[in-house]
Amino acid sequence: MKFVTDLISAQDAKTEKLTEADTALDGKDSGGDQPLAWAPIEPAPKKKRLALWIGLGAGVVAIGAGAASMILIAPGTTVAGIPVGWLTPGAAADAISAHVAETEVVLTGVGDDIVLSGSELGASVDATALADEAFATHPMWNLGSWMGEPVAGDITFDTATADSALRDAVPTSFDDPVDAGVVFDAATGAFVITPSVTGTGVDLDALSTAFTETIADGGKRLEFPGGPAEATAAVSDDDATAFATELNTMMGTIGFYIGEERTVPIDAATASTWFTVVDDDGTLRIDADQTAIQATVDALPAAVDIAPINANTIVDSAGKVLRTESEGVNGRAIGDTSNLASDVVEKLEAGEAVFPISVTETPFQSVNVLRTIDVNLSSQTATLLENGAVVRSWKISSGKAATPTDTGNFKVYAHVRMQTMKSREPDGSITETPNVPWVTYFNGDEAFHGTYWHSNFGNRMSHGCVNMPIDVAKFVYEWAPVGLEVSVHN
Repeated sequence: MKFVTDLISAQDAKTEKLTEADTALDGKDSGGDQPLAWAPIEPAPKKKRLALWIGLGAGVVAIGAGAASMILIAPGTTVAGIPVGWLTPGAAADAISAHVAETEVVLTGVGDDIVLSGSELGASVDATALADEAFATHPMWNLGSWMGEPVAGDITFDTATADSALRDAVPTSFDDPVDAGVVFDAATGAFVITPSVTGTGVDLDALSTAFTETIADGGKRLEFPGGPAEATAAVSDDDATAFATELNTMMGTIGFYIGEERTVPIDAATASTWFTVVDDDGTLRIDADQTAIQATVDALPAAVDIAPINANTIVDSAGKVLRTESEGVNGRAIGDTSNLASDVVEKLEAGEAVFPISVTETPFQSVNVLRTIDVNLSSQTATLLENGAVVRSWKISSGKAATPTDTGNFKVYAHVRMQTMKSREPDGSITETPNVPWVTYFNGDEAFHGTYWHSNFGNRMSHGCVNMPIDVAKFVYEWAPVGLEVSVHN
């Protein structure tokens, strides 16, 4: 029985109790003397997990593919002819840049063919933006975008880099053209052109187009003529003629303006010293010289400033206005010109020729002048006075003793350019004197007038009038308005 005990007590041994229904040992009934025994049970088979692991692996693959489809560009996508399918946007940008940089240009027709790469020619493309666009329009997860329309891209050359590389590679192909220019001709007083001259070179625009087309067609190498081709000037004769015409038109209006008035015109010869015409990479433009302009600006006050003209009125002793001798005119003075020269530079370079200036107005004053005529019969003189000051004085001939000139204070009341005068002699007879000029009446039939029949001034000669030399009478006629006060005394 020890065997059975050991079996039962064996550590971790798994047993199963035999029941009465079990078959008896040696074919005898269990109720006999044959002892019962515990027998070890067959260990249960381990469960198979291979299918589970296989299922897990397939799931991981499926999840990985799904994740990849979220960050990759769809198969069959091209950018500027460069395949970028199955790539991330970052990898696609690198592939695009590398393709452009590595594409080769074989320059033919210059002896040994010369090869330049895209990077040497300064070829570039916005690879990052194009890759992002490719992913946005053709993501892998969108099966409908697979093998979709290509993404177009512009490939450009850096002009300076490409030109330098080509000149180094095929120097004999370059004979630079000369641009047409514009200069001032002093003999004609106008702007004229200097003609262009055709040269030779490698057609960079055509090379850029061929380079782009080669990449678009999936290529990475192209042949292009490297021999001299005609190179036209960037500024043609027609371009220069049009620019010269614009300048000459400007010369017809150039100047400093007060409102709509061209107050200070600038002649073409002076304007031509203000600026030069420069060729800025094939474009003609004005380059203004502020220092030269400033010299003209500094001289503007002498041309712009005007002193006011006072209004002159002739009045009598009571202040009554007898005549306005001259209307008043306001003066003007130029305003601030500290920034004017720089403003002219800006306008000239923009193609403008009208330069506004500001002025301040100086108001005129009204001046009243009291004019009088003093006739001294004793000294036989007539004196013209303004505000009590002598203007002029002359010898006269007043009335003779028999026909004296009246004394007293009078006022001019009429003017007659020329007339026939009749005078009564002491004996009653009438004397006629034709064509008496410059008659200024001040007292009845007494007047100042010109005298051609004698020159005995300083002596009494008339029938009451005040005889004067003809030029003096004309002066008085024009100087003395109606209402002017006349004093006649001994």
